[in-house]
Amino acid sequence: MPSLGADMTDGTLLEWLVHPGDPVHHGDVVAVVDTDKAAIDVECFADGVVQDLVVEPGHRVPVGTVLATIADTTAPPAAPPAGAPPPAAVRAPAPPSTGDGGGPSLVLSPLVRRLAAARHVNLAALHGSGPGARIMRVDVERAAAAPTRVRSTPLARRLARELRVDLTAVPTAADGVVHAGQVRHAADTVARGAPSAPAAAAAADRTAGMRTTIAALMARSKREIPHYYLTDSVDLAAAMAWLRECNRRLPVARRIVPAALPLKASALAARQVPQLNGFWGEHGFAPGGGVHVGVAVSLRGGGLVAPAIHDADQLDLATLMDRMRDLVTRSRGGRLRGSEMADPTITVSNVGEQGSESILGVIYPPQVALVGFGRIVDQPWAVDGLIGVRPIVRVSLAADHRATDGAVGSRFLDRIARLMQKPEEL
Repeated sequence: MPSLGADMTDGTLLEWLVHPGDPVHHGDVVAVVDTDKAAIDVECFADGVVQDLVVEPGHRVPVGTVLATIADTTAPPAAPPAGAPPPAAVRAPAPPSTGDGGGPSLVLSPLVRRLAAARHVNLAALHGSGPGARIMRVDVERAAAAPTRVRSTPLARRLARELRVDLTAVPTAADGVVHAGQVRHAADTVARGAPSAPAAAAAADRTAGMRTTIAALMARSKREIPHYYLTDSVDLAAAMAWLRECNRRLPVARRIVPAALPLKASALAARQVPQLNGFWGEHGFAPGGGVHVGVAVSLRGGGLVAPAIHDADQLDLATLMDRMRDLVTRSRGGRLRGSEMADPTITVSNVGEQGSESILGVIYPPQVALVGFGRIVDQPWAVDGLIGVRPIVRVSLAADHRATDGAVGSRFLDRIARLMQKPEEL
């Protein structure tokens, strides 16, 4: 069970996306875990073959508990000790048979049995024409993909029951399977009236659990971290003019929203002032291995998550915009990945959409800084001794006084202001 944030001490395994015998590679999504804040896709950290699934779906286990074992297929077999006799020949056991005595027997491997159970495939309907008919994994997959049934994950089926969603009316994902995210999206877009009692109760329980988790983390942050706060007001006239000109050349679906500018400016400032980009631990400050910006996303049912855009300082604005849009969509659809939750090095919270002019945030431990942006407001502003009306945004920094002081924080905010006034450099 991976740690998917500083506030996570345990998690519930919701579903497996692999089976024993499946080959896996680094970065493959192998399971879905509930962290009380979101359902997170857990990625594999090694190449090999799934050997055993140790924890069954539905069980809650502490961080660090072994969920599955993976055999390393690249490791050479251990050499027998010197002088040891050659291994004796081992007779392969007779293949299991599932016959009733009168019909053809079925030759089934344990993997095929488990796969058929997971895909709800009737093995008796797949037997061949002669005795000893062998059923292969491809036969089970082909039967599972038949149009007479809806291919869906166990979590998707459970959510469909809770939210009263008809799986046959839910579009599948790119792999032809209905996942939990598609069910949640269907529930949001199709159910226009009041939710059913079971769905409302489930949503209320989940929101209450998330609020409890967030409350514990924020209380810990304010209790353990000596916060200091700095604010600044930034003139966005040049940035907004540049953005309008840039968007004229882009199709509507690819246009850049104003929120992308402060995100990129924060990432570049974090690279230039690395004392605010990292973690505070037992041995003091540890710089981050890259600028992985956590984006605070408010969820529709209540609550907050802050998954990371990795190496945000190295992305151009268009790519950063695509990543941000994708991250927000998947956050609200419940399809985040473990790597996005585990290692943000600094968090950006933009409350401009909610109409607030400023925010003084609370640091997500073990990070040492959080940057806040408010709503863009037209205000009187002096330029070269002349008063005019300019678009102004208020920027705030919440920083850990154990790692830095006000001089470093002021330099960081100054970098953000300078970058946002030269948008062509972002």
